[in-house]
Amino acid sequence: MATPLKNRASEEQEPAAPLLYSAAWDTPDASIAQARAAVRMLLAQAGHDPGHRPGQDAQLIVTELLTNALRHAPGPGSLALEVSPDATLLRITVRDSSPRPPEPLAHDPRRVGGHGMQLLSRLCDQLHTTALETGKQIVAHLRLRKPAD
Repeated sequence: MATPLKNRASEEQEPAAPLLYSAAWDTPDASIAQARAAVRMLLAQAGHDPGHRPGQDAQLIVTELLTNALRHAPGPGSLALEVSPDATLLRITVRDSSPRPPEPLAHDPRRVGGHGMQLLSRLCDQLHTTALETGKQIVAHLRLRKPAD
């Protein structure tokens, strides 16, 4: 189950500070639905309509990264979401306990599953994996449009 570590609302922050959300879990039953709700909340706080394309893409990216972490990594993990101070970039960071980096599979339209990394590489402006002492960290950057004033 996800345990929120930090969830600062926009009115509690300096105007130039990023909007942040983070959660951690110890068991494989972390809530992907809660993570999608956090994305929607954070984007709404940043002035973005979470129902528009960037918000939908962000929810899909979080869903894919968390699903992979929960499916392939036993033990603890974490999610961090950060919207840049100018609200034009969302950084999604997922940590898990598996040292194995994600492996994109060859395109096969007949295969059920295994298309996540291809999907992520198309949706994200940047996507990189870093090995950690106890697992790995995957960081995805999603460019957001300037919110309407």
